[in-house]
Amino acid sequence: MIEQNEQNNQLSKELKAVFSELEIFKHLRKAGITKKFGFTAAYLYQLVFCLIFHHKSWFTLLQSKKGDCYPAKDAVYRFMNHSKFAWRRFLTFLSAHAVRKVDTLTDVKRPKVLIIDDSMFDRNRSKKVELLARCMDHSSLKKRFYKGFRMLTLGWSDGCTFMPLDFTLLSSKNAQLNGISENIDKRTSGYKRRIEALESAPAIIPSMIERSLEAGVSAEYVLMDTWFTQQPLIQSIVEIGLDVIGMVKATNQRYLVNNQRLSLKELYKISTPVPDKKGILRSIHTTMANGVEVTVVFVQNRNKKSEWLAILSTDCTLSEQEIVRIYGMRWDIEVFFKTTKSLLRLQKEFHGVSYDLLISHTTIVFSRYIVLSWQNRCNTDQRTLGGIFYELCDEVNELDWAVALQQLIELLEDTLTRSNKTIQNLIKSQLQQWIDGLPNYIKDYLSISVCEV
Repeated sequence: MIEQNEQNNQLSKELKAVFSELEIFKHLRKAGITKKFGFTAAYLYQLVFCLIFHHKSWFTLLQSKKGDCYPAKDAVYRFMNHSKFAWRRFLTFLSAHAVRKVDTLTDVKRPKVLIIDDSMFDRNRSKKVELLARCMDHSSLKKRFYKGFRMLTLGWSDGCTFMPLDFTLLSSKNAQLNGISENIDKRTSGYKRRIEALESAPAIIPSMIERSLEAGVSAEYVLMDTWFTQQPLIQSIVEIGLDVIGMVKATNQRYLVNNQRLSLKELYKISTPVPDKKGILRSIHTTMANGVEVTVVFVQNRNKKSEWLAILSTDCTLSEQEIVRIYGMRWDIEVFFKTTKSLLRLQKEFHGVSYDLLISHTTIVFSRYIVLSWQNRCNTDQRTLGGIFYELCDEVNELDWAVALQQLIELLEDTLTRSNKTIQNLIKSQLQQWIDGLPNYIKDYLSISVCEV
């Protein structure tokens, strides 16, 4: 009996409350992540979820004194390697539910954005990992290569809270080191994720955005850096119904001005200077070669003041300052990447060779971030007492001030009858001074005087 009850004691009181509030186990069932026998999927999920909070890996947890209380290694790895579990559906349900709860705490005038970016998923020491590829680290100044995946991620932010919505571990058709396992069932969700991993990022991003919007996530803008701010992708996102704000670099893209096709450098020369705006140099309204109208804002490069950076917006009604401010929200996803890799042990906690394990573990790490982000929002938001405040106001309104004043006199009268003469004389003198200082229209409401007490 004690060993069976031990399963229900994996979560602390704080995490139990958050799991219940975000309905995590309900989302697992809706995504089809269930088991017919043995340890339940919910128990195995929360066991892996809590590893980071025990400051132990799965191996060290089994080697500890309480190792006999946990399931065997194979039970957890079978759960993580299951190709039929729809982990993307679970993450979409969970993140959309959390975003809706955060959205109620956010001012309706505050812009909500979707952020697209990719990051390294490093597996340099691996040789047999499924779909392992040779990728280039574009963020490095030396443009070094690494073995692993590109983790393409879609997130939501209101400028205060970031929530990951979807991701794909991208491999490569040309630089692929290992292929798809021959044992995988082609009807499963895992096989579909493998096929998706061989597609290009611009082909995947529109479907990621559409899934998030269909789940109930509200946003007005999509933020991207220079690697994704390309005209075909911008047009696809605009057709979905969202505006794009992204940084652009000087490439072969052309912009139409007075029937002339200009490069970004030529566009800078003819753009209008923006006076008295610190850091903002110039701006111009133009049209891309595919017919999408945009506003391009040129800002000073902080790292090299002799150079400029260009930020593009398809919402031409925004001011230059607003475009720069909204684009600054893109930094939230960089903080997310740093947090998941440094603190939540992304790509370090499990070292399996199955692509399904990579997907399941990444999803669990993302769900950890969602839980922590929601707890942080609840603890940092300034809140009123809500209904108690309004009930107190109603009670005060129902109590007339004249009645309250009469009740105060009656309370003092009752106190005088139960005190000695010294205290009675003291209270009478103080009360008489207070009544003498009241206006005459208030004295008329008093049915008794101090002399009558």
